[in-house]
Amino acid sequence: MRGQLCARVLRRGVRAVRAVRAVRGDSGMVTSEYAMGLIAAVGFAGLLYKVVTSGQVRAALQAVVEKALDVQF
Repeated sequence: MRGQLCARVLRRGVRAVRAVRAVRGDSGMVTSEYAMGLIAAVGFAGLLYKVVTSGQVRAALQAVVEKALDVQF
């Protein structure tokens, strides 16, 4: 009796895994997609670096830090 129950549960589990795999399709990116994502991330990081190191943003960040340091406890 217990062996039959275990076998039924196992069969249902196998069916469930197969169903998920059939619906899911691709499991990840291919190399070309990974490369394009990496290039986009590096480009965005470069753009963000340029913005943060610009004169106006640097002055604004410095003002925020100075204001935070001047707080009286």
